[in-house]
Amino acid sequence: MRLIISGGGTGGHIYPALAIIEDLMKQEPDSEVLYVGSERGLESAIVPKQGIKFVALRIQGFKRSLSLENLKTVALFLKSVHESKKIIKDFKPDVVIGTGGYVSGAVVYAAAKAHVPTIIHEQNSAVGLTNRFLSRYVDKIAIGFHEAKAQFPEEKVIFTGNPRAQQVAHMHSDFKWSSIGLKDDEATVLIFGGSQGAPAINNAVIASVNEFNKRTYQVVFVTGQKRYDGVMEKLGKTQIKDNIKILPYINNMPQVLPKVDLIIGRSGATSIAEITALGIPAVLIPSPYVTADHQTKNTMSLVTRGAALMIKEADLNPKNLLKAIDQLMHDSDEREKMSENSKKLGVVNSADQILDIARGLIR
Repeated sequence: MRLIISGGGTGGHIYPALAIIEDLMKQEPDSEVLYVGSERGLESAIVPKQGIKFVALRIQGFKRSLSLENLKTVALFLKSVHESKKIIKDFKPDVVIGTGGYVSGAVVYAAAKAHVPTIIHEQNSAVGLTNRFLSRYVDKIAIGFHEAKAQFPEEKVIFTGNPRAQQVAHMHSDFKWSSIGLKDDEATVLIFGGSQGAPAINNAVIASVNEFNKRTYQVVFVTGQKRYDGVMEKLGKTQIKDNIKILPYINNMPQVLPKVDLIIGRSGATSIAEITALGIPAVLIPSPYVTADHQTKNTMSLVTRGAALMIKEADLNPKNLLKAIDQLMHDSDEREKMSENSKKLGVVNSADQILDIARGLIR
């Protein structure tokens, strides 16, 4: 297969694309893949390191308020469409897949206009601006949450889950907690507010450390690289017992997750794909600072199916956090039930499904 794939800006768009590429190369090692991203997005740093051919376009998103910058945005979009047409003409893809972000808007739109088979993947329950625009032009729309279906032309939609789930579900992990100074035979909760850390989560955990010191379960608290020094300064002379480990970041998160008994964190699409693929009980604290409050909608998809608990950030405090963690960490039966419900939502052949859709369009 000759595949052009485009997705950028955030890891939530990039990692599903990488999962699709990885699956394709396992199935069809002779395939040719070109990743088209943006100059300023994370993909420009992440994708080339994977040994994937990468081309960057200069593009930016719309300002949500009236701004002259939006005129520049339109000009850059039109220029990127023109450049994408040339890329498509030269590469001659069998299919073009977009996984979100402004850059995929230009690439997939150009492909559709060139009558190349096109697919978009929407990771969230609330549909993004780019995919809303592209839905009129593409051949098929893959969705990660059932709740997104009503926001697209029904005849194009196929529920596939998130390709990241397949990637994580099939990873072998030989990680041991003892490698970071904890016990391998103790139940462990992971608290992780994302790569940058979440101040509200960090502050609630800082205020809970004295209580965590009294627990029999282990706590791994990941602060975010930029926030670690500030967290340790706030903790000051607070005693931190051997059942607690505070880290700035975990580089090998897919290896660590299978060993986690409970996860506390945000509810981006990639996180939920990983959680449901492995069936990890979760207490989710959706970020209120994202477009269309989509993390709350993502969270409710799990909560209503008994796969997670939710604490809204406005309600987050040390008392509520400890109550939720204790409720699950002191009740293995409830965790097991939540794990089973979570696994029912995980789609561990998501990338396979998307590639099957692509092959159907090529034929």
